[in-house]
Amino acid sequence: MSEVLHLANARLVLPNEVITGQIVIVDGQITGIEEGDSVPRGAVNCESDYVLPGLVELHTDNLERHMEPRPKVDWPHLSALLAHDAELASTGITTVFDALRVGSIHSAKSGYGEYARKLANELLEAREMGLFKISHFLHLRAEICSETLLEEMAAFGPKDRVGIVSLMDHTPGQRQFRDLTALKNYVTKKRGMNDVEFAEHVSNLKRLQEKFGERHEKGAVAEARRYGAVLASHDDTTADQVDVSSVNGVGFAEFPTTREAAAACRSHGIAVMMGAPNLVRGGSHSGNVAARELAEAEMLNIISSDYVPSALLLSAFLLADIWDNLPAAVACVTRNPAQAAGLSDRGGLETGLRGDVIRVRTVKNTPLLRGVWSRGERVA
Repeated sequence: MSEVLHLANARLVLPNEVITGQIVIVDGQITGIEEGDSVPRGAVNCESDYVLPGLVELHTDNLERHMEPRPKVDWPHLSALLAHDAELASTGITTVFDALRVGSIHSAKSGYGEYARKLANELLEAREMGLFKISHFLHLRAEICSETLLEEMAAFGPKDRVGIVSLMDHTPGQRQFRDLTALKNYVTKKRGMNDVEFAEHVSNLKRLQEKFGERHEKGAVAEARRYGAVLASHDDTTADQVDVSSVNGVGFAEFPTTREAAAACRSHGIAVMMGAPNLVRGGSHSGNVAARELAEAEMLNIISSDYVPSALLLSAFLLADIWDNLPAAVACVTRNPAQAAGLSDRGGLETGLRGDVIRVRTVKNTPLLRGVWSRGERVA
């Protein structure tokens, strides 16, 4: 027998409008959408709650937090994967591109080792076994300022279905860390460095960028093409950097740090992604451009939860207030990220698409999640 999910008397957030109606999902696919407030027998009465497409997350550090819940504490990976999966499902995220770092530093005291290939194997095995509640894809964060980037990327191939490769250059003094004081506050708190150790850390990263930067960037772009992955830039700051991103074939820009960079992205047709915490907090914790400023200038296309999974849904409703347009805001966390990642089978309430949907009620301008379905199966 077919598995049927029927949600009725809901405010359906369609691509261009919100209507009161019902949606039917059969065997994991949306098969019908009708307008009206009737509740047919066997349907779930949503009591005028919103029904949205499941959220699509392109960049999250959440898995690493579960892997290392405290500094130097290595948690069992399958347990971490399952906890991460369940947490995202509980926030309305039904598709995630799990960000794994590739590129390590072994020569310095402040260095770090590789983990991406081993973890990817465990993630892909868990996916194959059907252990996840939601849909997981790979996102490789290519650390340009490292020693082993290309060796680690060579271990991946088309069979891994890597969805995204982002070009990360965390060299001190530019991009995200133009302000060395902000960098010092971040790394000394995270790694417990003293002043001497921090100075050595900065010097080593600059040396690595000078030695490997150009080769690593070119190599990472080539590897992304070999995988068939979408290429993303990270923390573009200047128009010149965006010009390079465009030449590299970047599809979307993660967290441009200035209005100048965001405007350059728009002129090149590169989608702009900003962090939900930036929007929720009213500004960047690193002193970079505010997501709200870009939204008001109509230079914002995609929102990512970044380091707070629950912020993604909240940011959509905050953005809806800024634009006075709920469908456009919801698109920034559903259809737009799906399209940027090359997924054409999800991201909207339309017949023929995947039955990934969430039910939401607002309480004091805050979204309250009341149900999450992945392919028509309830997961939260």
